[in-house]
Amino acid sequence: MHIVQPGMEIDVLKENSKIAHENFHLMKEHKIKSIDFMGSIGAGKTALIIKIAEKLRAKGVRVCAIAGDVTGVDDYSRFEKSGLKAFNCNTGHECHLDANLVKKSLAEINMDDYDVILIENVGNLVCPADFPLGTDYRVVVISVTEGDDMVRKHHDIFLHSDIAILNKTDICDAVDVDPKIIADDYNKLTGGLKNIYMCSVRKDEGVDEIMAALKL
Repeated sequence: MHIVQPGMEIDVLKENSKIAHENFHLMKEHKIKSIDFMGSIGAGKTALIIKIAEKLRAKGVRVCAIAGDVTGVDDYSRFEKSGLKAFNCNTGHECHLDANLVKKSLAEINMDDYDVILIENVGNLVCPADFPLGTDYRVVVISVTEGDDMVRKHHDIFLHSDIAILNKTDICDAVDVDPKIIADDYNKLTGGLKNIYMCSVRKDEGVDEIMAALKL
């Protein structure tokens, strides 16, 4: 049986926060903008990052990605195949990236070569919420294929992110999901203080608005 000692969780989160702070200032020293993309498996995080990177590169912005996964190189390989320079970051058994893992990945990157770092977190709507990485923005990506109750089921990750993205809106009718329900739940949860962006990466709809919100 695994026993967590009193205060252990607080100490872990405190240490993560400290390293995240270091990561943030390290990237700022190199004038890098960074974004943490959280979200469940299959929400379209990888495709969105590739699309954003394509648009950034077309404008002459130097961009790379950190591919976070429990194991394997699937997302890393997709990034590289698309022409996006990537760095693989496997967590082993953990269901989220943490600031220390990102710190190790940053040590592999010649940060003077990049203007933007896009980080794909492990596919999960629970654990990543508690572990900021030191990025400028935290984004949560969900898709209509997950149903219209995602916001009601996962309050923390929506409250701990700067913006939310509802992807695959082009197939709302096919999966019988009303995006307005999701948007209303999000606005109710956040008091209307944050925005949820409707998006279809496949059709390149809404991506420019997302980039504008992230000041890209």
